[in-house]
Amino acid sequence: MTETLPKEQPAIAGLKPLVTTVFVPAAIFGIGQGAAAPIMAVTARDLGASVAVAGLIVALGGLGAVLGDLPAGRIVSRFGERRSIIGGSSLGATGVVICLLAQTPWMLGIGALLTGLANAVWGLARQSYLAETVPLGLRARAMSSFAAMWRLGFFLGPLIGAGVILLVGARGGFLVQLVGVVLAGALMARVPDPPRKAQAGNGGHSHVTLPEILRRHRAALSTLGTGSLLMGAARASREAVLPLWALHLGLNAAQVSVIFGIGAAVDLLCSYPAGHIMDRYGRRLVAVPSLTVIGVSYLMLPFSTGAVGLTVVAVVMGIGNGLGNGVIMTLGADIAPPEERAEFLAAWRLTHDTGMFGGPLAIGLLAAVFPLGWAFAALGATSFAGAAMMFRFIPVYSPRGSPRSRVGKR
Repeated sequence: MTETLPKEQPAIAGLKPLVTTVFVPAAIFGIGQGAAAPIMAVTARDLGASVAVAGLIVALGGLGAVLGDLPAGRIVSRFGERRSIIGGSSLGATGVVICLLAQTPWMLGIGALLTGLANAVWGLARQSYLAETVPLGLRARAMSSFAAMWRLGFFLGPLIGAGVILLVGARGGFLVQLVGVVLAGALMARVPDPPRKAQAGNGGHSHVTLPEILRRHRAALSTLGTGSLLMGAARASREAVLPLWALHLGLNAAQVSVIFGIGAAVDLLCSYPAGHIMDRYGRRLVAVPSLTVIGVSYLMLPFSTGAVGLTVVAVVMGIGNGLGNGVIMTLGADIAPPEERAEFLAAWRLTHDTGMFGGPLAIGLLAAVFPLGWAFAALGATSFAGAAMMFRFIPVYSPRGSPRSRVGKR
């Protein structure tokens, strides 16, 4: 598949203006997400949920993102990034409060669903803003830097969460998440909308429905989008399998948080180099190895028999996930038509978020019938299939007009 990238006039000349307005809020948001991620399944189990139901509750966060993707493009296009972030943050804070106060697994599931809905709107607004304002030659580094700051937060989150858990109990992770969502939303709300938003009300932009986007761009969304879906499944499932396997090994919530934090640290270290490689040599060179390494980590997981072994697996997962940080956002920005960018990015995110929902859901369903080891094998196969799709369908283009910049050069 070959795409010709449009020449666009960026709103900024470099990445410095984004530090305090985008990157720092992303880190704060990541702290909250990282603190909550390892305790969702643990909290579900504490409330009496089975292993299968715990996996399903984790999956509800992904379902919320999928459902949120459906209107997110119209919301961002109509109201702009700033107001969308305010609304998404408010909804997310509500979901976290429900998780904090949940007394039954179904209440916890509602909280997870609402946070997923909010994250869809929040995430699309951030991606649309970067795609609109960052020059093409810096796009992958901007997306990966954004992902790196989120990963920095995701690294610090479990460590901070572990300390709060020791003080107030397992729900302390949700308390950290609540602070992160509110503070990050307040900081991002200071960012003005790109100029095109001001022009949209003057007839410069016509709103397009999601079905229209799916029809117009079905070739890209059914091929490269499938790779995006498989990557979403592979990456999201680790948030379910690591805690569940840790519980199987007899580890407690604080230990799970520390192991998550170690894996997130490795993830973070790989993020910015991945963006540099993508801008210089192409997107394929990070997308394919990322999924391959993640697949290997899932196959390693059943062989871990204690905290040390699980930490090794978390490190390998961190390497694979870190290599892929920003690649989905970058590919979406690459192939999005400028005149309907927000709507297209909503459809693009729908492919990835469907995978993020389907992965943990599949874990829950498989765990109800088979031993967890079978679920890990299925995730490994999913990761390798995603690597094959990315290798085959990543577009060919040259951001700088240089042969070595071409993605998917064949």
